[in-house]
Amino acid sequence: MWDIIVAIILGLVEGLTEFAPVSSTGHMIIVDDLWLKSKEIFGHDVAVTFKVCIQLGSVLAVVVVMKDRFIDLLGLGKKTDGEGSRLKLTQVIVGLLPAGILGLLFEDKIEEFFTVNLVIYSLIGGAILMIAADWFRPARPKVETVDQITYKHAIGIGLFQCIAVLWPGFSRSGSTISGGVLMGLSHRAASDFTFIMAVPIMLGASTVSLLKNWEHFTMDALPFFIAGFVSAFIFALLSIRYFLKLINKIKLVPFAIYRIVLALILFFVVS
Repeated sequence: MWDIIVAIILGLVEGLTEFAPVSSTGHMIIVDDLWLKSKEIFGHDVAVTFKVCIQLGSVLAVVVVMKDRFIDLLGLGKKTDGEGSRLKLTQVIVGLLPAGILGLLFEDKIEEFFTVNLVIYSLIGGAILMIAADWFRPARPKVETVDQITYKHAIGIGLFQCIAVLWPGFSRSGSTISGGVLMGLSHRAASDFTFIMAVPIMLGASTVSLLKNWEHFTMDALPFFIAGFVSAFIFALLSIRYFLKLINKIKLVPFAIYRIVLALILFFVVS
């Protein structure tokens, strides 16, 4: 029974933190490496595959929350005469290219840096960027909604996403939302674009990883995968809805403060 509880807890952590700018990777390392130790419970290979699987639960939650947006991007929505400019699929692809290329080039090396000590520096580094974004952003956003994003904005946000690819634990959403805000996007527009980009990049990375580790997806492990997937989906669904309502009100600084406090606590725990 404890193994199912571990799966649910890890799904909860993944779902609550994947899209908030607090680093889901960092939280998974903290909760799992320092407490749950899923690799000892499931076995190393199954635990690695499990963490990939539950990410798909978070991806599904984004699709559910933003289903109308994805229908429009795929050209399946109903068009009306005089309809204003809309976010284009090609803009999303442009935003994905920089991180996608880096991810393919450094895929095998990045996991080597997933350590608790690195997470401490990642939490603080991301917090500094988020505070800078709120302090140095334009007085009034030039881009209020995601439909006003240009190709220049898309490539700029994509370049900020590279920080999270090369620096595990930095937070992909923290880097992209901060980058968008610094470029003149409202916090909500930057968050919407971040979540939209998350689906193809997470889906692609998770699919590749699952195909490589398919032999570990056994009937014995199936209950863990299902429990973690459902847990991640439910908590990601709640997290995304709440975050999108909140972000324009509280901005990024409160999340940055949380990251700094967490980094300090973690420093004293591991030292």
